[in-house]
Amino acid sequence: MEILTENKNGKKGILFVDDESIILLSMKSQVKHHFGERFKYLTAENANEAWDLILELEEEGNSVAVIISDWSMPGMNGDEFLRKVHKRFPSIEKVIITGFADEKLVTALEKEIGLVTCLKKPWDEKELITAITQAIDHEDPFGK
Repeated sequence: MEILTENKNGKKGILFVDDESIILLSMKSQVKHHFGERFKYLTAENANEAWDLILELEEEGNSVAVIISDWSMPGMNGDEFLRKVHKRFPSIEKVIITGFADEKLVTALEKEIGLVTCLKKPWDEKELITAITQAIDHEDPFGK
């Protein structure tokens, strides 16, 4: 497994994955408003596009700090996608967002991949910011 290193001038990324562009724009806007220029903000409308973005960042010497993924998407669901990410990039923190959460499935996913949290749609902006803050703190508890 390759270790991701951060380019000295690069920023870690926050990746939003959802098949609805209005949701992507809304989440990105809320998070960018809170964190400002501290991160790169990336969006993908499906798991394959998101995977390509992660690999592209890796090639540039940058990395994704946090992924916020919808659960239900065409092609590959968010839980499948986050499992795939976890196998290759276990240090990426993961948040899932869904309009319909089966608590047993969420709990199993949390145990399997170290999911930070599951947010319900429609999400509350404060909950979204709190989830990302917790993920960032978990990823880098010393704020490096």
